Amino acid sequence: MTIERQPPECWLTDMDGVLVHEEHALPGAAEFIARLIARERRFLVLTNNSIFTPRDLAARLARAGLTVPEAAIWTSALATADFLQSQKPGGSAYVIGEAGLTTALHEVGYTLTDHDADYVVIGEARNLSFASIARAIRLVNDGARFIATNPDVTSPSPEGPLPATGSVAAMISKATGAQPYFVGKPNPMMFRSAMNRIDARSESTVMIGDRMDTDVVAGIEAGLETILVLTGSTKAEDVPRFPYQPSRILDSIADVIPLV
Repeated sequence: MTIERQPPECWLTDMDGVLVHEEHALPGAAEFIARLIARERRFLVLTNNSIFTPRDLAARLARAGLTVPEAAIWTSALATADFLQSQKPGGSAYVIGEAGLTTALHEVGYTLTDHDADYVVIGEARNLSFASIARAIRLVNDGARFIATNPDVTSPSPEGPLPATGSVAAMISKATGAQPYFVGKPNPMMFRSAMNRIDARSESTVMIGDRMDTDVVAGIEAGLETILVLTGSTKAEDVPRFPYQPSRILDSIADVIPLV
């Protein structure tokens, strides 16, 4: 079924590679955010990062010169909490993750426990321990349902790639035979939950991203218009090899400003 596009009313945009790169705002990012706010467009900045709370990320963006309200940031941790609340309100979870994930689960009324948990929830963690992995394995074997915030196997750092959520989830999968349900990109579930947050409709919502294999494919599957910008992971020469294509390819977020 072909979706009849309407003039854009709502905007979803990835963070890293679109608005910022290594703690610096990309050209046009500040003007893009300012135009969204000035024209009273509903928008969310999306990230698969589950470590930080929206307040943390708003402060990070502010240091880069971008003024983004906390309420306009949607993380894989928030999407995971939203999903779990819809599946089992007031449930319990054993969590491997940082403040972004634990805070999001607390805020939807979840109890964090290491016994008889309804779910084992894996997010990105900087302080993993053998004991925490072993506990997660035992709980999954005992019947806890297995959730992960996103499938990213590495995350960048100044020293080089670090193991991320997907790598930790793979250890638990290997030991238990259970496969996690990944909530974050490229699952379009993350986009749909974001759209619900701002009361957006697919036919009048645009997704801007820098990766064909997460941002663009999830946007297409969620029924959105998609814009690929070439300031991040996917390069122009890589685009033709994908079996799906974005609605538009632009050099940077600066080229999106006239479309708002």
